Amino acid sequence: MSPPGSVGYRVIATFVALLSRTIRQSPPMIKLKAVHHIAIICRDYERSKQFYTQILGFNLDQEVYRAARQSYKADLSLNGQYVIELFSFPNPPGRPSRPEAAGLRHIAFVVDDIEESIRLLNAKGVQAEPIRIDEFTNRRFTFFADPDELPIELYEQ
Repeated sequence: MSPPGSVGYRVIATFVALLSRTIRQSPPMIKLKAVHHIAIICRDYERSKQFYTQILGFNLDQEVYRAARQSYKADLSLNGQYVIELFSFPNPPGRPSRPEAAGLRHIAFVVDDIEESIRLLNAKGVQAEPIRIDEFTNRRFTFFADPDELPIELYEQ
């Protein structure tokens, strides 16, 4: 470090003072705690409800029909935590492309054993992509799709 009083020292001290003032003046950030839920609009409500409950193992916590909207809404939970709102609407448009449409790209779930999870999906007629390795974590993952082609990732921990 430069000795006190030197040009280098004064430059560093000025930089630190400006940085400190900038940091203090930055507006506070919102303090998000967790993801509360993900809302999914489906084309075939019964088919999607069956997929999320009978294939993926979500619990159906609440289901309502909203006559004014001609729409169902289901609250689905996993391991006691509310995770997905499943909606039906008359004639919703399909996804523009898979998976690079603007907006939600995919949802991901943690599993202990990816090979066993794929085997169970296959037994229920759901095909997963080949297992890949995350280049940053060396963890294994795969993708498959829900009935409306929303990509779903399984990530092994």
